[in-house]
Amino acid sequence: MKARILFACLAAALTALTAAPAQAAPAGTPAERAHEIATALLKDPLYVDPAYKTALPENLRADVKKKASALGYPTYTIILPLTPSDEFEGKEDNVLTLVIDALRKPGLYVVVDGGSRFPWYETKDLPQVSDEKLNASRARALDDTGYDAGPTEVVARMYELLAQPGIPSTSPRPTSGTPTQRDDSGSGGHGTAVTLGIVGGLLVLVALGLVIGRRRGSGSAPRREKTFRIPPHVAATVAAERRRKLTRDTNAELTTLGSQLAALPTTEGAGLAHQQAALDDHAAASKILDSPSPDLVDLVGAMVLLDKGRREYDAAVATPAGRRVADVPELCAFNPLHGRSTGRPTKVESGGTTLTLPLCNECRQALKRGAAPASLPGKDGPYWYEDSLWARTFFGTTGDDLAAAVSRGELHR
Repeated sequence: MKARILFACLAAALTALTAAPAQAAPAGTPAERAHEIATALLKDPLYVDPAYKTALPENLRADVKKKASALGYPTYTIILPLTPSDEFEGKEDNVLTLVIDALRKPGLYVVVDGGSRFPWYETKDLPQVSDEKLNASRARALDDTGYDAGPTEVVARMYELLAQPGIPSTSPRPTSGTPTQRDDSGSGGHGTAVTLGIVGGLLVLVALGLVIGRRRGSGSAPRREKTFRIPPHVAATVAAERRRKLTRDTNAELTTLGSQLAALPTTEGAGLAHQQAALDDHAAASKILDSPSPDLVDLVGAMVLLDKGRREYDAAVATPAGRRVADVPELCAFNPLHGRSTGRPTKVESGGTTLTLPLCNECRQALKRGAAPASLPGKDGPYWYEDSLWARTFFGTTGDDLAAAVSRGELHR
C-alpha cells in the first residue's frame, strides 16, 4: 500500500499553544512519532495513518467521529499499522502511553492496529465512564461485528454502546425469562405472573441441572468461554512473514516462467494462442510486482496472473505435441491463498445478482452454513469491499481478462 505523508508540523508553532503537546523529541524516536500523532489529534480526533488513508471511505470515518462526539467527553481514536519493527515495537500500550503523555489532555484514548479489529484503550482524568462499562462495550462491540469487520466498524460500535445508559451485555443475544411487557390488570394479575415466573424458573433450573449433570458430572460450567485470540503483535509478525514469503515465491515464479517462455519456440494455431496468453499474464504480473510497495491483495493478484500464465504455458507446450491439456481447477475466488477450488462452481447470490464462483471446500461449506467465507482481507474488511480489478472480477473468475485489464490501467479506479 502506498503511504503518503499528510502531516508536516512545526514544533515552534505548537509550543505557543497552552494545551499543545510536549516538544518533539529527535526525529526517529518513539516520542517523536507519538508527538506527530498527538499534533494530528489536536486538529482531528480521528487519526488514520497515511498507510490506510486512501483505504478508509469517508462514510466510515464520519461514522466514527459522529459516534465519538455523541459521548459528551473527549475521545481520541488512532488507527495505524503496528509491527515489531516500528517505533512502538508493535505494542498498542506503548502507543497509548506515549500519545497520552504527548497530548496531555483528559479523555478516552483508543488505538486499533489497522490489520486487526481489537481496540485498546486508556483513559486520562475521565471520571464520566467506568472501566466496567468500557470493558463491556468493547466486548459487546466485538460480538456484534463480524470477523470481517474493519477497525472503524468495531470502534464505531464500541462508541455507540458507550453512549447508551447502563452497562451493555457482553452477549448480543437477548436473555430469557424477563418479559418486555406484562398485564397487571385485574386482581391477582401481578401475583399470578410472579408465581408462573418462579415455577417456570425452577423448571428451567432443574432441566439445566440434569443436562449439566449428565454432560459434566458434578460441578458447574462457566457461563461463557472466553474467545481465544492471538496477541496482535504475534499475529502481525506471522502476517509479515507470510507476506515476505509470498513476495519471494511470486518473484521467483515470475523469473522462472519468464525464462521458460523466452526459451519456448514460436508455435502456430491453438498453441500460439496459449503462448501469447502466457506472455500477457506474465507481463501483467511483472507490472504489478514492479510497482512500489504493492499491497497484499495486489501481490495475490500477481500470484493469480502467474498461475494463469503457468497453465497457459503448459497448454502451449502440450498442444503442438498432441498431448491432452490437463484440466487444472482455478484458485479459490474468495481467497486464492486457500489453493485450488474443489467440486463444481458455486452459485452465490447477492442483491439480485447471481455469480458462479470457483470455491475451495472451506468457503463452500461456510456458505452452506450461512456464514461468511474466510475472505482474503483487504485494507478495511474483505477485499471485495474495495473498488479494484480484483474485487470487480473476483480475481478473474467471472470471465474477465485480467492481463488485458491490468495493461489498460484498470487495477485501481
